[in-house]
Amino acid sequence: MLKRLYRSLYFSRRFYWLFVAVILLFVLSYGIPFLFVVAQLALLLGVVVALLDALVLFPRRDPVLVLRQLPERFSNGDINRVGLQVTNRYPFRVFLTIIDELPFIFQQRNFSLPLILKPEERQDLHYTLRPTERGEYLFHSINVFIKSPFGLLVRRKQIDAEKMVKVLPSYFLLRQYELLALSNNLAESGNKRIRKLGHSLEFEQIKEYVTGDDIRSLNWKATARKGGQLMVNNYTDEKSQQVYCLIDKGRVMKMPFEGMSLLDYAINATLILSRVALIKQDKAGLVTFADQIGSILPAGRKATQMTNILETLYNQQTKFLETDYEKLYALVRTRITQRSLLVLFTNFESLSGLQRQLPYVRAIARNHLLLVVFFENTELQQLREERAADIEGLYIKTIAEKFAYEKRLIVKELNRHGIATILTAPENLTVHTVNKYLEIKARLEI
Repeated sequence: MLKRLYRSLYFSRRFYWLFVAVILLFVLSYGIPFLFVVAQLALLLGVVVALLDALVLFPRRDPVLVLRQLPERFSNGDINRVGLQVTNRYPFRVFLTIIDELPFIFQQRNFSLPLILKPEERQDLHYTLRPTERGEYLFHSINVFIKSPFGLLVRRKQIDAEKMVKVLPSYFLLRQYELLALSNNLAESGNKRIRKLGHSLEFEQIKEYVTGDDIRSLNWKATARKGGQLMVNNYTDEKSQQVYCLIDKGRVMKMPFEGMSLLDYAINATLILSRVALIKQDKAGLVTFADQIGSILPAGRKATQMTNILETLYNQQTKFLETDYEKLYALVRTRITQRSLLVLFTNFESLSGLQRQLPYVRAIARNHLLLVVFFENTELQQLREERAADIEGLYIKTIAEKFAYEKRLIVKELNRHGIATILTAPENLTVHTVNKYLEIKARLEI
């Protein structure tokens, strides 16, 4: 009992100020004798109040109840909400300070929530967290520091609330992009979609024969069931295409922007692009690669495809070796035999870096519609905009301009070989990629 009391008993700031005042009274009583009696009474009063404070704070085993309300998963790179339900079981008002032991990856050393509760009152608190890495996050105990109206002692109550939460690729924006995919915003630009009849792999319906229909499409079994009325198969141009996201996991994707690596930005964009592609009746697939081929998820349109994509992206990590594009080309050549839209998420920091991989990129683009997505260095953008104050600043600004110029040269070089590109800031990656996909989709359906 004494050991438990020792571990949970603390003195408040008011306690220390009170006894500092008592000590000063004793010191002053050497020159002013009547203050000695005042100091003794103040000391006695402080001890009595502290004992009363202990008597009202410590008898209850569970004086305050705190329940943490966590979602089953967090969305990486987004603001996630965490709830605390706090109940006061004392018959008097209490002053609380709640310290939730957050996962160490957040590095929040001064996190606390102050709260005042009336007798038997319950309140709901909320705070937000923004994870920047995928993985498993472990929440530990909840510490509650309780003060009574006396305010001299503090009782610490530790509540065991350990729980693991998975941080998955960003899924909060899926609803927004679903609406974007369902609302055809490209129709306003003058693109008119024409549904053409013809021979294709996509069957539409069986209908009665009318003059002008191709007699090669006659369905004799349906004709026999109709008692001699000629029936023909009706086809439409196949609108469904395969969309593969190729994610580079090499060292070039380790670079962080606003706490998130380029790989995390690419994974978030892949998740949303895949969802939009499925809504647009396309088949979504996935390939990750670095010095070796990583995960391969064949393109499909099943109801479980998004779950498969999410589970595949969950544990992807960057490698520290240079990416092997030759192995990527061999994989695409042998495993993706149907002409598809390939969205390659990578990063080229220099023209020479592109030249090393350009033969394989061009070889992939011969058999598929390739879209190369790489990143602007927004940190260099700040250096370019700053005014140079000295020779060193001018040198740094010139180097930043050189890197930005090489990024533009990379775009021109890829376009010269007929390869579509997106050069974007990391925070705009998802918007630009989805819009480019919708643009390509609309163009193919004209």
